Amino acid sequence: MINMGGAPESSFWSGRRVVVTGGAGFLGKPTVRMLGELGAEVRVPRRAEHDLRDAGACRQAIKGAEAVIHLAANVGGIGYNLRNPAPLAHDNTLIGLNLFEACRELEVEKLVAVCSVCAYPKHTPIPFREADMWTGYPEESNAPYGLAKRMVVVLSDAYRRQHGLDSCVPVLANLYGPDDNFDLEDSHVIAAMIRKYVEARDAGHEQVTLWGSGSPSREFLYVDDAAQALVLAAERLDTSEPVNIGTGVETSIRELAELIHELTGFTGETAWDRSKPDGQPRRFLDVSRARELMGFEASMPLRDGLAQTIESFQAARV
Repeated sequence: MINMGGAPESSFWSGRRVVVTGGAGFLGKPTVRMLGELGAEVRVPRRAEHDLRDAGACRQAIKGAEAVIHLAANVGGIGYNLRNPAPLAHDNTLIGLNLFEACRELEVEKLVAVCSVCAYPKHTPIPFREADMWTGYPEESNAPYGLAKRMVVVLSDAYRRQHGLDSCVPVLANLYGPDDNFDLEDSHVIAAMIRKYVEARDAGHEQVTLWGSGSPSREFLYVDDAAQALVLAAERLDTSEPVNIGTGVETSIRELAELIHELTGFTGETAWDRSKPDGQPRRFLDVSRARELMGFEASMPLRDGLAQTIESFQAARV
């Protein structure tokens, strides 16, 4: 297969009408910014005006679009997942159903519908390969969200075969970066750790307590790398088979904590609360399909990305 470069083509995007659902969110902002720099005419429907759980509102949200990048979701960290299993299953399934049907009715040329690594089974051979997505049930705390996002793969295949809708399903690793949600109740692991270490440092505390044992592993993708992958997917990905988007690098939660501990300048100790859930034991992706089909490779090293994220959080606090 021809080895494509990883840079999006402005000739593809110039003047193209694009709707980004969830475009005001963490991943949406750099995606919208990149599309604008490439010359696309980007529109971001707001939740207050377009509740995507309503079919009519969903149609209005994407009306006139030639391409749709679908990022909107009801999503949070482990604590949020444990408190909200029903809304996570209901909202994300309904949004997916409405979005695909609206794209069919309005004859959208290209739909990029993002899936999550949470869709994979709890016990998946390492690294996760796309073919293994259907071999078991997701980790319990992630399952309502993960299965709703897994349904996007079914919808993409069904609407392609039945109606010829050109859609693709990038499967994203755990994201991090500036402007993340740093709310300790609902944030993901990197944002929560950064906030805990920075606040403990500034308050002169001697200890930071983190959830679980620190033994699970994850793969962390910088948000700007993820945005570039989505833009490339819209340009180049013409399959409904899921395609993993990540770094292909496994990092344990304990290693992550040690790195953030160092980068924040915290001088105290780290304690692990083993009464709290660890989540899925190991999680990182085989990213060869993304490299082969769309020329994507992540470029941000974890240490550098963490430093930029910490700097962003500290600046926001000031």
